[in-house]
Amino acid sequence: MNSNYYLYIVRCKDYSLYIGISSDPNKRIVRHNTKQGAKWIKQHGTAKIVYMEEFTDQLSARKRETQVKKWSRIKKEQLIQGSL
Repeated sequence: MNSNYYLYIVRCKDYSLYIGISSDPNKRIVRHNTKQGAKWIKQHGTAKIVYMEEFTDQLSARKRETQVKKWSRIKKEQLIQGSL
């Protein structure tokens, strides 16, 4: 069983970004898109994963999530595009 965690960024239908962590981001995005996930995605439309980072533990993933959430939209887009 894989115990890694992932930081993921999804782009919603309205082009807003959502950042989260999960041990299985692909399964998590299905939950989000079937209205079983975060309220944010329910309000902003279906979402598609546009970026992921892998971590060996949940704490490291959570710290990175906190860091990235504080960034400006421009910096987040640069991360997604691989230019950061």
